[in-house]
Amino acid sequence: MRDAQPLPRVVTAEPLEGSRLRLTFTDGLVRVIDLSGELWGPMAEPLQDPDYFRQVSVDPELGTVVWPNGFDLDPDVLHGDYEPVGRSAAQASSH
Repeated sequence: MRDAQPLPRVVTAEPLEGSRLRLTFTDGLVRVIDLSGELWGPMAEPLQDPDYFRQVSVDPELGTVVWPNGFDLDPDVLHGDYEPVGRSAAQASSH
């Protein structure tokens, strides 16, 4: 049986231009995430204001990014721990 490794969590979040964040994870991965397509709905609406978006912080308990209104994102999705979908996945399986 394989040893279970802890799921990577966000340790730093740096707001960039537009709706992008540079995230550093506990496993050392650094990703730049563009959230422009994710900022919809009542909780995300305030994040469309660049000044409010820059108020991002890291919740040490949840290990993810949060904003003052409580909006947060799944750290596993931010890290990229999901199955690729669409054309690129089909191409990879055919090789």
